[in-house]
Amino acid sequence: MGRAFEYRKERKMKRWGFMAKTFTRIGKDIVIAVKASGADPNTNSRLRALIQNAKAVNMPKDNIERAIKRATSKDQEDYKEIVYEGYAPYGVAVLVECTTDNSTRTVANVRSYFTRAGGSLGTSGCLDFIFERKCTFRIAKTANANLEELELELIDFGVDEIFEDEEDNTIVLYGGFQDFGTIQKALEERNFEIKQAEFERIPNDTKQLTEEQYAEIEKLIEKFEEDDDVQNVYHNMR
Repeated sequence: MGRAFEYRKERKMKRWGFMAKTFTRIGKDIVIAVKASGADPNTNSRLRALIQNAKAVNMPKDNIERAIKRATSKDQEDYKEIVYEGYAPYGVAVLVECTTDNSTRTVANVRSYFTRAGGSLGTSGCLDFIFERKCTFRIAKTANANLEELELELIDFGVDEIFEDEEDNTIVLYGGFQDFGTIQKALEERNFEIKQAEFERIPNDTKQLTEEQYAEIEKLIEKFEEDDDVQNVYHNMR
């Protein structure tokens, strides 16, 4: 088990919040996926993965269908995916992924959260050396699953780390960001049940803070996650 696993185990943050916000965020991703590659999940691999994610969090089928229908409507405004990077107090790197129909509003809010907490919003790309973007898949564990054999089988498709998550009885696979489609296709062709598929940003190094400092940064992260424009927040706290 490598760095990505340790990061997942140590990272303590409320990524989704309330269920209603979860559905809203997935709905935005569905709109973007449909606008980019069409409304047919059979030919749109990203949409297919998002539908799987929606089902994993018990998002009602009606909600999924409404999001797809909304994306094909002429009245639906285009969402922009924007990444904001900055530093919180104590030198903690924070990366905020947003999906917005009003970038002026979003950047103003993000900047204010940083500033009020004693941090600062940085320039685009300033945290490239800290975070590595990865794709991750969770597949249903089968009775005869052999992780070593599975890793050898999938390594040529871009999988570089695999481990079992006993908490939800799944097998987790990590791969390069650019290998998402290739890995997804390889899993589907082998009839693995994909429970979840997404992208993550894994820090190359982490910062050790005191409990008080950690709690202070957690308050900032919570402010980001309460914002409707924010999809995901990543940091490099240990």
